[in-house]
Amino acid sequence: MRGDFVSNVVTITGVKKLYKMGSEIVAALNGVDLKIDSGEFVALMGPSGSGKSTLMNILGCLDRPTEGSYKLLGKEVSGLSDDELAKIRNKTIGFVFQNFCLLAKLTSLENVALPAIYAGFDSKKRLAMAMEALEKVSLADRAEHLPSELSGGQRQRVAIARAIAMKPAIIMADEPTGNLDTKSTGEIMQIFRDLHATGSTIIIVTHEPDIAQAAERQILVKDGKITKDILTAHTDEKIDII
Repeated sequence: MRGDFVSNVVTITGVKKLYKMGSEIVAALNGVDLKIDSGEFVALMGPSGSGKSTLMNILGCLDRPTEGSYKLLGKEVSGLSDDELAKIRNKTIGFVFQNFCLLAKLTSLENVALPAIYAGFDSKKRLAMAMEALEKVSLADRAEHLPSELSGGQRQRVAIARAIAMKPAIIMADEPTGNLDTKSTGEIMQIFRDLHATGSTIIIVTHEPDIAQAAERQILVKDGKITKDILTAHTDEKIDII
């Protein structure tokens, strides 16, 4: 882990996520412990049904654990209400999705400004925030374009700009290159590297080893548990599972 960042952004302890399927109880997560420090670039990996998406949803405050503790920036969030979790998602977590999730009738600038609208910023402030974010992904010249006027890679860059506009504590990306060609994939991963270099905490869910290799830390989830937690080729140091 990067030595210049010491505070825990994420601390989860004994987290379980249980579902009732007929007469059986199925554990999507079965006693997960994990810490992620400020400024880390983490890849969550695992086969279909491994529990990685469930873990991502809990980390992103989109779902709650059935059991266990989840502290985000030192605050326990596992028992918060839906409204409280929504506020945390808006101010603390920036999401990037495989399918971009842009509103078709809004321009790039308007799409990027959406989180600031929900946060209550006035028009002048939120548009300034949105333009600053578009500049960071080298897309200011497409600010007035609709999603239909953009390539797949450009749409994903708009989505990243939207994710970073509020300067969140965590950027979470779920298969962010899944719908992109090789060239666009390289461009998007370079943006994540650049954001990481400036201190952003990034968590990417991916099943692609090449994408995971861009992260500094790889976490493998299998059968609802973390089975491997290692640093990538950037260093030979191994991170012990908690």
